[in-house]
Amino acid sequence: MGAFRLQALVANTKQLIKHNNKHQRDVPKGYLAVYVGEIQRKRFVVPLSYLDQPFFQDLLQRSEEEYGFNHPMGGLTIPCCEEAFVRLTTQIHVS
Repeated sequence: MGAFRLQALVANTKQLIKHNNKHQRDVPKGYLAVYVGEIQRKRFVVPLSYLDQPFFQDLLQRSEEEYGFNHPMGGLTIPCCEEAFVRLTTQIHVS
C-alpha cells in the first residue's frame, strides 16, 4: 500500500473515531471502539496507538475494501473473525 493511501486511510479512520466518540461516552480518551466478526459482531475497545501498527493497518485496509467508510454498526467494523482479532491485538500488546 502506498504511503499516501495509508495516510488517507488513517486520517479517514481518525475522522470516524472523532464522530463516534461524540456518541459513545463509554469509550475512554485515547481508545476507540471497533466491531469485529464476520456474522455476529463483538465490540472491542482498543488503544489509538494500534493505528500505528502494520497489522492493524492491514485490518483497516480490509475494512475499507469491505465497507468503505459507511460502517453498518455505526462504528469502525473490522471484517475478520473474533479469534484472529484477539490473537492480533495480543501480539501488538506484547510487543
